[in-house]
Amino acid sequence: GALLALSKPPGLPIVGRRGDLSLDALLPALRRRLGLSAELHVVKAPAREYSGLVLLSSCYHTTKKLQQFFTNARLRGQYPATYRAVTVGVPAEVEGEIHTGLCWQQHGDRAMVRGCHRSGGTGGTPGSTESCALQVVPVPAPGRRSLARKDVKSTLTCYRVLGAVGGCALLQLQPRTAFPEQLQVHLTLLLCPALGDHEHSSRVGRVLGVPFFLTPETAPARTQVLDEELLSRLGLSPRQLHHLPLHIHLQELVLP
Repeated sequence: GALLALSKPPGLPIVGRRGDLSLDALLPALRRRLGLSAELHVVKAPAREYSGLVLLSSCYHTTKKLQQFFTNARLRGQYPATYRAVTVGVPAEVEGEIHTGLCWQQHGDRAMVRGCHRSGGTGGTPGSTESCALQVVPVPAPGRRSLARKDVKSTLTCYRVLGAVGGCALLQLQPRTAFPEQLQVHLTLLLCPALGDHEHSSRVGRVLGVPFFLTPETAPARTQVLDEELLSRLGLSPRQLHHLPLHIHLQELVLP
């Protein structure tokens, strides 16, 4: 019918500035190639850094209906989107929930910056700027006032370990809430950052092989550090690590 599904590679943004390569900029060419008479709209798509399912529609009313369905499903406690992630480290529990507050914070400053979002993430503002130097940080016990003012958002992700080998794991992730970089931050709270996460993985330190969580203030973002054995298994040199994409993939969408 009106729906079209495809798989997006990591690094492709949904919306970009004029002249930049983005999914939105490719839609007219895709429409011509498929011989469709109506315009294509993005119903659901993973964030820029993620790979996986993109759901498109050639019917405006179908687009709005499905977007409302996804929102309502989360409010009802359902999980319409299922992700897969490869993690560096294996969670202590086979399955569980990650529940924490999340907020935007200035780099090197505890003061919150409101009304400024980075582009490309789920729940962000399309076309917004990254010049405000913000980072997403966890707030383990947010107060009622900060939640009411929407300075902090309460977030929840369910996870399940599908397999583990060589100190890495394949996880199923089902976010009940939508916040930019939610899955990456939640994985660091499990002390198992996603493979290829060069933004948040530095928050997981190790002493004698035992992982522990570092505060964002003491762990600035940097290229992910992997041990020699894992680098060898990936066929990568340390110089190539910054090219390693984020291994979070939108695997499945439930439709009404």
